[in-house]
Amino acid sequence: MIAPRRARATGAGRVTAAACRAPAAPSGGALVALVYRGPASLPGCPEAVAQLLRGSRWGFDVRYVGPDEDTQVSARALPGAVLYAQPGGGLLSHGYRHLRRHRDEIRDFVHAGGRYLGFCLGGYLAGATPGFGLLPGDTDQYIASAAATVVEPHDTLVEVAWRGRTRTLFFQDGPYFWLRPNAGATVVATYPNGTVAALVAGFGRGWVGVVGPHPEATGDWYADAGLHVDRLGVDLGLDLVDAVMTS
Repeated sequence: MIAPRRARATGAGRVTAAACRAPAAPSGGALVALVYRGPASLPGCPEAVAQLLRGSRWGFDVRYVGPDEDTQVSARALPGAVLYAQPGGGLLSHGYRHLRRHRDEIRDFVHAGGRYLGFCLGGYLAGATPGFGLLPGDTDQYIASAAATVVEPHDTLVEVAWRGRTRTLFFQDGPYFWLRPNAGATVVATYPNGTVAALVAGFGRGWVGVVGPHPEATGDWYADAGLHVDRLGVDLGLDLVDAVMTS
């Protein structure tokens, strides 16, 4: 979840939507979704993402991948899935050190038509400095951006405008996303200072959905941090899943 970096100016760019059919299951059966679980994540983060995916309308067969799982992140496993999800974790430098050997495999999977979902650290890792280089731009710390409404890296709440409606989400030093001028992407949510909190963008024949806060956070996350909200953000997480699957 924590990923210190220096702040950058944002590039607003042009946002567009592109149409593409949702992917079919490679085997003709249930759609397989792979969720990373390993040293580049933190306990509870992969499980929350898996719960979100299982609760979606897509009927995913959700499987964990990682060094201590039955399935590894590999060029053999990824083509059998339609979606790869990278959950929250710790430091970006630490996470990328564990995942950089899989960079080309993940890029090839998405470029060939796969879907990538990144939450917090998974959003940072979709960027380029360092990361998988899946975005038409890059990422940086929201707390270091101009006029940020959150300035400390601890567990807290952040307000976002999700498709124009104000919502409050769990937040722990998540990224904002900046786009190159004329980048083709759909901005799903923004922070109060106008920086991008969630987006969907194409990469080759595939699609990437990333979010800085944690719409997948379960009630115990809020309770453990002493945070109180009237409504969790799971519906927003499901909206992001639908957006990346139907783009």
